[in-house]
Amino acid sequence: MQKVIVSGLLGALLLSGCGGRISETGMGHEMMGPGSGMSSRHHASIPEEYASLQSPAMSATDVEAGGALYASMCASCHGDEGMGDGPSASALDPSPSPIAHTSSMLSDGYLYWRIAEGGATFGTTMPAWKGSLTEANIWSLIAYMRSLGSPALDAAFHEDMLAQAVEQGLVSEAESETFLLVHDTLDEYRSTHADEIPQGGMDENQEYLLRELVKAGTITQSQADDFARIHQVLLDAGLME
Repeated sequence: MQKVIVSGLLGALLLSGCGGRISETGMGHEMMGPGSGMSSRHHASIPEEYASLQSPAMSATDVEAGGALYASMCASCHGDEGMGDGPSASALDPSPSPIAHTSSMLSDGYLYWRIAEGGATFGTTMPAWKGSLTEANIWSLIAYMRSLGSPALDAAFHEDMLAQAVEQGLVSEAESETFLLVHDTLDEYRSTHADEIPQGGMDENQEYLLRELVKAGTITQSQADDFARIHQVLLDAGLME
């Protein structure tokens, strides 16, 4: 793999490299709401030139190189652990994505697109890195981002999110349990059928997985419909990234 070079340009762009615009209230991360742009990001269609991209095989050395890039380019906003809580995050609206949680759920093409083209499509200040990073750099960065997640972290993230939703009266306890059940099932299917899942945006990915699980009899159509509905409620409320 080509040697990673972190140029001075990357350091100069640290504050502008975050996934949000500066909030007038300075409450970007904690005060996300329906206008934060999260729903538009989930429903975005990947441009054709990126939609079919697939990551090459990544080695431990590649992941380590991605970690160096992440520390220089991304941690200021997305946080050292990838939870969207870096030192610059609170001044941004929309809030930086908790990529330790989201990266494993997104297609290779989607992640490459977002890094290469930046946040202009969604009205954020994240720059387009395609002029500064090689293809190998971007794939290494994606590999590192995905390494940040863990089952325990993902479970804690969802439990906290749904607890807030129940407290706000957006979903019931029973709906919260259904969402967690289906989400865990989706994750298990995704991890064991990664090569079969077509490339696409978040909506296409979720629709495909739910459809396959219903066809297999793993979940019911009612559970799939409930999951999709609750997912949209959480998005609209600004609780899900």
